[in-house]
Amino acid sequence: MSTSQNSIFELMSQSGHQNLFFCNDELVGLKAIVAIHDTTLGPAIGGVRMLPYETTEEAIEDALRLSKAITYKSAITGLNLGGGSAVIIGNSRLDKSEVLLRRLGQFIEGLNGNFIASLDVGTTQRDLEYIYTETEHVAGLPKAIHGSGVGDTSIFAAQGVYFGIKACLKELYGSESVAGKKVIVHGVGSVGERLIAMLREENARVYVSDITEEKMLKVAAKYKAEPIPYNEVFDHEFDVYSPCALGGTVNPESAQKMQCKIIAGSANNQLKDEVMTSTILHERGILYAPDYLINAGALISCYSEIQNYGVDHTEFVIKNIYNATRDVLKKSKEENISTFEAANRIAEKRIQDIKKIKR
Repeated sequence: MSTSQNSIFELMSQSGHQNLFFCNDELVGLKAIVAIHDTTLGPAIGGVRMLPYETTEEAIEDALRLSKAITYKSAITGLNLGGGSAVIIGNSRLDKSEVLLRRLGQFIEGLNGNFIASLDVGTTQRDLEYIYTETEHVAGLPKAIHGSGVGDTSIFAAQGVYFGIKACLKELYGSESVAGKKVIVHGVGSVGERLIAMLREENARVYVSDITEEKMLKVAAKYKAEPIPYNEVFDHEFDVYSPCALGGTVNPESAQKMQCKIIAGSANNQLKDEVMTSTILHERGILYAPDYLINAGALISCYSEIQNYGVDHTEFVIKNIYNATRDVLKKSKEENISTFEAANRIAEKRIQDIKKIKR
């Protein structure tokens, strides 16, 4: 992608983005981009992601892609939020500092509430606290800092995936029980590990894989699961493949190799080349639970924080991910389209419906 003005505007136009903001402060070393996709449903919310992007183009594309996914995630789960994303170009282990994050907070404050910052790859709750020093437009804070804060959102993210898996099992087997089902959790970070705990509590046969072998073996031993080398995940048969690390593991090549019946995980942007890959999965009869639907637990918890709702309300809305997933599967079957396309149509219809009354 060229960095010319025309190409950026073309990208934004193709994906329906409203705004793209750049924040450059050489004094503190901040190079950040905030993308706002659509605010029909409410103010844009999005994670603050910090990665050592090789090019500015790569950072822009990531911000645009992530923010659009949040719009659809909010729409399909019934939240009154829009989609946004903030990306910081840099190494989170070497370049991150209090002053850099506070400067980003000042920039977000200047957006007048149109963007709300939350957690993403490369940032922590402590980082959100620094941003919160300069702006109130932050969600995902611990209760000690913000009275209605929900703290660690990984439990809510795992719950959503858990209900998504159960909805797919119900569709495929007529029973939502995971007992005895073979589930591979690919990526054992905080969400992946919490999901493993839930699955083992219901006596699922859990397999774990992670790019860090030490972590994989530790988690496998803790939950009496079976470790699978990272590069051998697609060589085995499973009922459920649950990608819980970075996205892109489900692509045209891997989709042809997979020996699972269901794909349902917490990773964002699991499908690489979404249209082609989702079509292959549909043709092969592999049920794909759209990631932006079943991994919405963390977003739901942030929305509850913004609205000053309690944990009970958060868990009630997350449980509805089961019904929302069933609706997607039903639409996919009735219209003979991929689950990816079915979810998009449901999300887009809600946005278009709300636009009518916003006008």
